[in-house]
Formats: sequence, C-alpha cells, structure tokens
Amino acid sequence: MRSMLFVPGDRPERFVKALASGADAVICDLEDAVTPVTRPQARLNVADLLRTTGRPIPLWVRINPVQTDDALPDLAAVVAARPDGIVLPKARNGADLHRLDHWLEALEAQHGHPSGCIKLIALITETAHAVLNGASFTTPPARVIGYTWGAEDLAADVGASANRTAEGEFEFTFRLARSSCLLMAAAAGIAAYDTTDIEFRDVAAVERRAQASRRDGFVGKLAIHPAQLAPIHAAFTPTSDEVAWARRVIELMSAAGGQGAVALDGRMIDRPHVKQAERILAALEHR
Repeated sequence: MRSMLFVPGDRPERFVKALASGADAVICDLEDAVTPVTRPQARLNVADLLRTTGRPIPLWVRINPVQTDDALPDLAAVVAARPDGIVLPKARNGADLHRLDHWLEALEAQHGHPSGCIKLIALITETAHAVLNGASFTTPPARVIGYTWGAEDLAADVGASANRTAEGEFEFTFRLARSSCLLMAAAAGIAAYDTTDIEFRDVAAVERRAQASRRDGFVGKLAIHPAQLAPIHAAFTPTSDEVAWARRVIELMSAAGGQGAVALDGRMIDRPHVKQAERILAALEHR
C-alpha cells in the first residue's frame, strides 16, 4: 500500500468519496478525528460501511489505544463485519500488540472468521514511552504487517510547541522517532509507513517528503486528504530508470557464476544491491 487515507468515522457522507479517491486503502477513524460524544454513532457508521460496501480497496479501522475504555467497544462494533485490518494508535510497547492480538483472536472465533484474518498496523513512536521501549516491538504477533508513527501526538506528549523547523523539516526528536519506527519495522521484518503531512494543500511539499520517505526505506505514507494521494503515489511508484536498473542488477548477478560482486556502470554491485533491486521490482508488481 503506497497510501492509506484517513476518513472520520462520524462523517459517513465522506465514505463514498474516500473509497473513490484512488487511495490504496482507507482507514476509518474512531480515534483522534472523532469526539467521545459522536464515537458511538461513528462505530455504527463504520460497521455499516464494512457490511455494505463491495470493498473496492482494503478497509481498515483505527481504534482507540488498548489502555482506554474505548478500545474493546470499538472492536466489538466492527469485527463482526471483518475489516481488512486494525490500526492501533499509541502502542506503548510490544505487550500492547499481543494484548490486541488476543482480543482479535477471541472476536474472530466468536464471529466465525479465520484466525489472524484481520491484520494489524501499529503506531509505535507516538509517545516518549514507546520510543524508549523500541526493542519490545521487534517480535510482534504474526498478524502485524506494518508499523507507522505520529508526529503530532509525540509533540503533545513531550510538550513541544512545534515538531518542524521553519523550513518544514522535522526537529531532531521527531527525526529520531521516525528513524526508530523504520528500524523497528526492519528488525521485525515488516513494512514501515511514514506519517501524515498536515499541510494537505502543499502538493509539492507532500511529494518531496514522500520521495524522502521512499528513499529512506518506507513503503508508503499515511494521508489525511485526497489531494495528497497523487504526489504520494508518484513518489512510491518506481520510475522506468529504476526498473531498468533493477532488472540489470538481477540479470548481472544471476549470470555472475558465483561471483560475490560485479561491475555495473563503473560501480561494484553485490548482494545488498540485489535486495534493493528485488524491492523495486516487488513494488512494481503491486501497482
């Protein structure tokens, strides 16, 4: 998934537009975008969408953190309709992931769903506590397919008045959290998705940041507005030059006759470059 677009669960009039936006997946939000007063109706809205839509794209649901009283009611409302996945915010440590995994196992069994069919993506560096417990995220349950992070919640947690410089780049603390998310995902053998940009009208900035995300190793990016999707997709879609390079690397190393390294365009390439090439071609296959 290059893009995952958030839509508030208490705004059902936006559901159709979100599904037709071109996003690779939609996340129906029951957490930050929804107030406690409207959350009960939001749960009903999301469950109805899950039951009635033809699922042209995967539908995910962001629930509330497991340590809140809202998490289980969120799950109870939507699991019967079998969302494609759950997004867990503000995960404090790996134990939170295993706790949610157990809840999902029980609810899947209750509703006759195959065990593990509902996947999980966790926001893992939204708090200082989570950043300092990074090692606990390296052995997640099997249903966890990716990690992402949130700069706004982390800013609130540490008391920062801003998370970006005047030039629009993340301050050091937030670059650290972003890199930690990427490293934790790599250690766990799962995908890393970069956080949202709140400046949804600045298309150039979104694309520039998305390009940096892909260059750093993220496989996709969260979005809060349909206008962000085109620049995100452009950044995460391999170019023709990249595809040509990847195919040449694979061909050369396959024909190398056991050599550990070969020359390509005046540079030596070896096994790490093969892994890069394989990743480029895998991304192409999913477009």
